[in-house]
Amino acid sequence: MEQRGCEARGRWIGCVVAVLLWSLASAQLRYSISEEVDEGTVVGNIAKDLGLDKNALKDRKYRIVSSNADPLFHVNQNDGVLYVSRKIDREDVCERTSTCMINLKTVLENPLEVHYVGVEVLDINDHYPSFPEKDKALEISESVLPGVRIPLKASRDPDGGAFSIQQYKLSQNEHFRLEVKDKGEDGKIPVLIVQKSLDRETAGSHSLVLTALDGGKPPKSGEMNILVKVLDVNDNTPVFSQDVYSVILDENVPIDTTVIQVNATDLDEGTNGEVVYSFSNSVSHRLFKLFDINPSTGEITVKGLIDYEEKDKYEIEIQASDKGTAPLSTQKSVIIKIVDVNDNAPEIEVTSFSSSIPEDSRPGTTVALISVNDLDSGLNGKVICSIGEDVPFALSPSLQDKMFSLVTKSPLDREKQSLYDVTITAKDAGQPSLSSEKKITVLVSDVNDNNPKFALNPYTFYITEANVPGVSVFSVKAFDVDENENGHISYHILRDGSGDNKVTSFLNINSENGDILALKSFDFETLKTFQFHVVASDSGTPSLSSNVTVNVFILDQNDNAPVILYPVSSNGSAEGVEEIPRNVNAGYVVTKVRAYDADIGYNGWLLFSLQEVTEHSLFTLDRYTGQIKTLRPFTETDEAEHKLVILVKDNGNVSLSATATVIVKVVEPKEAFAASDVKSSTKADEDTNVTFYLMITLGSVSALFLISIIVLIAMQCSKTTDYTSKYLQEANYDGTLCHSIQYRSGEKRYMLVGPRMSIGSTIVPGSHANTLVLPDRRRTCDEVRH
Repeated sequence: MEQRGCEARGRWIGCVVAVLLWSLASAQLRYSISEEVDEGTVVGNIAKDLGLDKNALKDRKYRIVSSNADPLFHVNQNDGVLYVSRKIDREDVCERTSTCMINLKTVLENPLEVHYVGVEVLDINDHYPSFPEKDKALEISESVLPGVRIPLKASRDPDGGAFSIQQYKLSQNEHFRLEVKDKGEDGKIPVLIVQKSLDRETAGSHSLVLTALDGGKPPKSGEMNILVKVLDVNDNTPVFSQDVYSVILDENVPIDTTVIQVNATDLDEGTNGEVVYSFSNSVSHRLFKLFDINPSTGEITVKGLIDYEEKDKYEIEIQASDKGTAPLSTQKSVIIKIVDVNDNAPEIEVTSFSSSIPEDSRPGTTVALISVNDLDSGLNGKVICSIGEDVPFALSPSLQDKMFSLVTKSPLDREKQSLYDVTITAKDAGQPSLSSEKKITVLVSDVNDNNPKFALNPYTFYITEANVPGVSVFSVKAFDVDENENGHISYHILRDGSGDNKVTSFLNINSENGDILALKSFDFETLKTFQFHVVASDSGTPSLSSNVTVNVFILDQNDNAPVILYPVSSNGSAEGVEEIPRNVNAGYVVTKVRAYDADIGYNGWLLFSLQEVTEHSLFTLDRYTGQIKTLRPFTETDEAEHKLVILVKDNGNVSLSATATVIVKVVEPKEAFAASDVKSSTKADEDTNVTFYLMITLGSVSALFLISIIVLIAMQCSKTTDYTSKYLQEANYDGTLCHSIQYRSGEKRYMLVGPRMSIGSTIVPGSHANTLVLPDRRRTCDEVRH
């Protein structure tokens, strides 16, 4: 421990002695040299200046001691001259010092000598001032007040002394000025001072040039571009691009159609200059349903249905606001004028309407008042009204605009047409044209202007005799085309009280349906035809009526049995005795049975037959004439008396008959002549009586038929229809009393027949077998022509 302390103390003492010795052996030389001199430039002769032996320098290893691997200087050991080893840049060697002194240490050995040489590197103006930044950006709020100072970074010039930065210059600018602050060793510091208020909206930035000058002659300079960006302050409200926004918009445009795009600008920048569009608070909520605005672009679009008829002009106040911390806003009105489109069809309204109009209305009678309205405007709202040409109505313009009267233009007849569907068409003048229709139903009310009309005129009825009293025998029917009470018909029989029409007292008519009842039973043999009149009256006010002629023909019924006219005995029975000679030949007429039937047609057509005879081979009876004839001569073996029972029957459905008995006595010729004389006288009397009765009967029948024919001819002359009836009386008597009536109905001829009939005739069904249908012989001379 003590040994280590002694060693340390010894070393310290040795160092001190060495320093003292070095100080005594050293010397100080000073040289100066300009920077940037070429390599090998002589700085000074150290050996000469120190008085050293040049010849011994090499032996003594004269050298410069330096730790730098690339020294700035070197000494020549041959002559002791100090040379520049490489170019010296004072600014690199002596940065930031006013005097650049490079101290060199030279050493000689044997003995050791140390000499210090100072080389001052003299500065030359070889550097330009330079700023740390070529371009400098400053941000200054436009709200700063004048006088604000903004320190700038100083320019750097490696040169020193007079060649260092001496002054700064600022390019001309009304908003800024430059002040230089001298900081001694730190050099001169430029300070930018705001001398006038900034307005970013006027000038968003200012370009300045700061120039640094050194003290060289001529001076060198360096520049720095300063871009002063004026920071925005939200001091400007948005401004719209137009003073007035006005646009024309068609109604019914599709949703999302662009109406207009407003544009507002804000001179501020950033969020202060970002404009947001909206509807102002004064806009009604109804407009929010119709329009929308894009907040970013200001595009106004259609949101709902635009209807000109609802409103033809909209004024929307648009607000433009910036996004500043305290937003500023401005408002502008947008006027939207709606253009009418023909989108509304005319509307037809019936303001007053008489659903029923009397058929006797005069032309020009008002039926309805029509109001037409079209919500469109201009030509789109101009309406033309019309109705069809096939109705008896017309539209008459009213004094009031868009009012029309529906009036009658011709007489009406309810019976031809009682209802009219009137179609009213309203058409506007738009392009394309729109139209609408309205149908109204006009009822034509009835007026009692039509008389009742019978289905036939005249009526012709055929009824069978022996009808049941109180039962309807036929019916008439009338029609009235009027309606309700005007068309309600009641019937009555016209009774004039004259004697010629007494038969109507036996008739009664149902006033409601026209059924006619016979109050008594008719007898064909008493009354064959009659005529009366039926009146049909309606219930209108005043009542109208018409009458019809009714012709009634009584049809015969087989209600009369044949009556034997000969033979008739004195006691009234149908018996007779006939005497004939025995020597008569075949075909001799023994007698003729005569009979009469009050019925006509088949009912009065009599047929004769032998019901009983003693010898069939002797006698024959003519079926139609009733003649009894011999079939052969009499022989000796034949009986002298023969009884013949003759059956006479009619041809009715239920045949009626009578019988006559003839006793034939066969006498010798002499007796026969005598008896013949007696009988002839008796027979003459009987024939006289029979002939008288026959004449009376035939005269009555002929008179009745003649009257009937005259009446029927007179009726046919007054008729115009095709079913004219013709009547012809034909007296056809051959062995019995019978007759026939021929008449025509349409294309057929009918005949009520007696004993003789035409072979081509047929019986009409339902005529009780006494009516035949004849072949058409209209041109025969037997017919009565009209």
